[in-house]
Amino acid sequence: MKHFLGGIALLLALPATPALAQTVCAPGTYAAPDGDFVVLVKSPAVAAPGLRYLFRDGRRGATTDAGVPLTCGTGHVVVGGKHWTPIAFRETPATFDSVGTKMTGVLIEPPGVDAGRPLVVMVHGSERTSPIGGVYGYAMAAQGISVFVYDKRGTGGSDGEYTQNFELLAEDAANALGQARGMAAGRHGRAGFFGGSQGGWVAPLAATRTKADFVAIGFGLVASPIEEDREQMVSEVRAAGLGDDAVALVNRLSQATAALLLSDFRTGYDKLDAVRAEMKDKPWAAKIEGEYSGAIARMPSDDLRRIGRARVDNLELIWDYDAVAALKKLDAPLLWVLAGEDREAPIETTRGALLGLAKQGKPVDVYLFPRTDHGMWEFTTDASGERQVTRITDGYLKLLADWIKRDVRGPYGRAERLTPR
Repeated sequence: MKHFLGGIALLLALPATPALAQTVCAPGTYAAPDGDFVVLVKSPAVAAPGLRYLFRDGRRGATTDAGVPLTCGTGHVVVGGKHWTPIAFRETPATFDSVGTKMTGVLIEPPGVDAGRPLVVMVHGSERTSPIGGVYGYAMAAQGISVFVYDKRGTGGSDGEYTQNFELLAEDAANALGQARGMAAGRHGRAGFFGGSQGGWVAPLAATRTKADFVAIGFGLVASPIEEDREQMVSEVRAAGLGDDAVALVNRLSQATAALLLSDFRTGYDKLDAVRAEMKDKPWAAKIEGEYSGAIARMPSDDLRRIGRARVDNLELIWDYDAVAALKKLDAPLLWVLAGEDREAPIETTRGALLGLAKQGKPVDVYLFPRTDHGMWEFTTDASGERQVTRITDGYLKLLADWIKRDVRGPYGRAERLTPR
């Protein structure tokens, strides 16, 4: 998830293509009579007057793309020859206090009053961009769920310093849920969290800090950041066709860099030097990245002593965070959706931990979407082995909403349920 480099951006930009002549689109969420929808929002990645679009089935792009599957009219859009009309959401801005810090958010409610309607607080990943006005909150609200989105501390309109301290971020999420419940009083039923990516660490922890009726996670980890780094490197060497010797070497590298991190870069240099010596004659070793180990291995020890902590460990990340312990404390039902070929958050340790919790009787539902990368992105692979993302996999957005509404019926695209019903 590239924590110290600023995080994974969930709003990835698709390649720009020539514009088609059509009526300028108006931002909004437009629904078909059968419940299908498309969200149109302004995005810094799309030149005006274009908008970013997202369909329920995961197709996304810009309204200025060639071949865009919609046209815009006055107060409607046309999809497949049919008029889709705007959903009149109720949007209420908010400020709230969390640990002495002023936070900003917005409550998005579908039309009408429904005392049984679910309420979800969307817990961000490691990105620094604001979720307010983004596609994902509206995509959830378009499926009959009230949604509270907020700027994480130090980003958007929220005060404070940007951090990746899970404990502090969990307090913010818990306070956001309290704020949302108060704003939607009398207009909601069960209330809980959705977290994507780094939110997979934060949302379950927040649910142990306040009463939550459910937690849903997409492409998160039940592993520590140290374990994530190690698994990423193992994934890299496996993808390169290397064998067990290479796996053993990157495991030793992970152990060495972890020792530096856990000692605040005071001790562990002898172990790192020994691994560097082993890597020296391995041509593939220069391409190893992980989350941070590749960068550490390539920095001279003198530089690491002087600036290693400022470079790598400046965001208060809890490197040896015990994600399993937090989930064991969690009583609320838990949905976890895995991306089958996730390079940012490799799934093996996470899948094993979740299935183990399910066997112990915890209320855990686990789904896997094959051939998807971090963010639930489908992708193509070019001749150099680089992945080019195409769309969010079909069924993912609908699965999240149906599970939150306790109305799972399936199928959901290519999703595989890993836990018994």
